[in-house]
Amino acid sequence: MNNELNITDPTLTALADGLLEAGCIKFGEFTLKSGLKSPIYIDLRYIISFPKLLEQIGAAYLPLLKELKFSRIAGLPYAAIPIATAVSLRGGYPMIYPRKEVKTYGTKAEIEGEYHAGETVVVIDDLATTGGSKFEAIEKLTGVGLVVKDVVVLVDRQSGAKESLEQAGYTLHAVLTITQLLTHWEGNGKVSKEKIEETRAFLKQA
Repeated sequence: MNNELNITDPTLTALADGLLEAGCIKFGEFTLKSGLKSPIYIDLRYIISFPKLLEQIGAAYLPLLKELKFSRIAGLPYAAIPIATAVSLRGGYPMIYPRKEVKTYGTKAEIEGEYHAGETVVVIDDLATTGGSKFEAIEKLTGVGLVVKDVVVLVDRQSGAKESLEQAGYTLHAVLTITQLLTHWEGNGKVSKEKIEETRAFLKQA
């Protein structure tokens, strides 16, 4: 299903439209962290203000997770912490997360939550671009004896993360790809054909 160009699952089409309507994905002119001017901006941190959408997102990860074998999920700070919490509540999966900054007091934990060395964890993130942030998190998780095989994201921007992770022995799974989203919005007219074409051209060269 996720490799096809068109989204046919009605729950995913509703989710795609919900992301657009909530402003989690915007079209216009935006300056990215890299300095590039982009016609699309994806900010999934925004979903915390839309509880129903967050609940939909949590449910959308479950079909992918049901195909994998693991003991816990590991949400990546900061955007994926609420997403992983929604997934945990919907699926009943125990959750942990690697800290961005190591705790300098108390337990001095690098990983928050209960876990046991040797367990397999699935990394949960919001977005996949190049894969850089995933490798940092995986290093922290494997550093305490956890096993990582799979990374699951809401949106794959298709900018090399899947290939980078594969080369390192990890598998990336995405609820939606940027190609699927653009095709869907072009089809239902929620985004102008001009904006869609501009975004496709930008993503091809980025």
